Amino acid sequence: MTIRIFVPRDAAAVALGANKVAARIAEMGKARGLDIAIVRNGSRGMHWLEPMVEVETAEGRIAYGPVKPADVESLFASGFEKGAAHGLCLGKTEEIPFLKNQTRLTFARCGITDPLSLDDYRAHGGLEGLRRAVAMAPAEIVKEVTDSGLRGRGGAGFPTGIKWNTVLQAVDDRKYIVCNADEGDSGTFTDRMIMEGDPFVVIEGMAIAGIATGATKGFIYIRSEYPHAIEAMNAAIQVARAAGVLGVSVLGSANSFDMEVRVGAGAYVCGEETALLNSLEGKRGIVRAKPPLPAHKGLFGKPTVINNVISLASVPVIMAKGAAYYRDFGMGRSRGTIPLQIAGNVKHGGLYEVAFGLTLGEIVDQIGGGTASGRPVKAVQVGGPLGAYFPRALFDTPFDYEAFAAKDGLIGHAGIVVFDDTADMLKQARFAMEFCAVESCGKCTPCRIGSTRGVETADKIARGIEPEKNKALLQDLCNTMKFGSLCALGGFTPYPVMSAMTHFPEDFAPTPFADAAE
Repeated sequence: MTIRIFVPRDAAAVALGANKVAARIAEMGKARGLDIAIVRNGSRGMHWLEPMVEVETAEGRIAYGPVKPADVESLFASGFEKGAAHGLCLGKTEEIPFLKNQTRLTFARCGITDPLSLDDYRAHGGLEGLRRAVAMAPAEIVKEVTDSGLRGRGGAGFPTGIKWNTVLQAVDDRKYIVCNADEGDSGTFTDRMIMEGDPFVVIEGMAIAGIATGATKGFIYIRSEYPHAIEAMNAAIQVARAAGVLGVSVLGSANSFDMEVRVGAGAYVCGEETALLNSLEGKRGIVRAKPPLPAHKGLFGKPTVINNVISLASVPVIMAKGAAYYRDFGMGRSRGTIPLQIAGNVKHGGLYEVAFGLTLGEIVDQIGGGTASGRPVKAVQVGGPLGAYFPRALFDTPFDYEAFAAKDGLIGHAGIVVFDDTADMLKQARFAMEFCAVESCGKCTPCRIGSTRGVETADKIARGIEPEKNKALLQDLCNTMKFGSLCALGGFTPYPVMSAMTHFPEDFAPTPFADAAE
């Protein structure tokens, strides 16, 4: 009887030694004469337990972790291939509280299936949404996505159905679907995880988008720092094409859709949709003025849908189970689920998919378990390097687009980075300005010059040089950048700066420190 053992191929697990663990398991299994099949699955998202090895048993999958190569011999000695007890045994995978309490819709298969097995994908509900879509009229598909309440998971929160409908109504000889996989926010990893752990769901979502809007070609733009995701997506596209999921006849229908991977060079600004389009066209990645919107004049001047990876990966479950099913999760105008990425100084970092509505405090204290250092939480930055810093006084804020906006924050790509009480918020504000100065495409003056002046002004405050005057100047720079920048890079940089000044004024007191300019 073949024993199936799952060892993640996810980049986070690989960085922690998963490849060596897999090799050691194969070696030990062979030495013991066991018939072992090692499946390189995606990560379940519990990063403090990686590499987490699972064994398939009659009672379900049993998890062990974190496993080092040196642990493999003792695992076999205890009979772990039968799901036996061991010091690293975590019990049934599905019963681990961090995983059990989630609502996994988009990530339903991640960590469960072989990422490159289309048979596995089908066996766990894959392609059901696409099969339904090929039998529907484009306008019906768009209505289904619109009625679901799905909003862009890349940060802006724009209703996906409205964007699709704009492209559907556009008249042109060619239309495109572009998947923005240029995930560059600090503390974010959902795009990478889904591409590495369940690439077919991204392909299926893009194919549905193509059928819905009349687009026949898609591009997935992946940042070069994601070699494992690039490899997985390229391999999955070949499998999908060979199986008729992509090509001139999608699933044997009259619909045509194909796609390919394009690799970005790592510029943060290329996460902005028009800079991404320029990069795709082989041009310098600088922001375009809008209008025209990409939905009217996008890639190569043609109507283009640009969606984030998670936005597109959420579409198959909507099409498979219906708009009402998806819409029933969430709160207010924030419908469905959101894959939270918990990172920074936190005990239990990882991916946690749940319906909108949990408070920030519940996420950080209960799910994340507080800080890894054991010190008090001082601040939490939500939404990447351009997100606001929230103090504990705002931990009752529900995770909802409008609720965060009301507190001068933003959900962004749902990255949550935790800081303990040793963090210096003036240094964090300075870093935001420095980040913007380094990553600015240089096209607009408020972003290009404002961020540089912001760094200089923060340094003056740190050195105690006319602190009140310079704090006022820093605030003025933020207002200029917020309302005058061409894109969100300059427009959102004020969020971390102003929130740090507002909620942590004591860190902006004129106490000099020597390394302010370093």
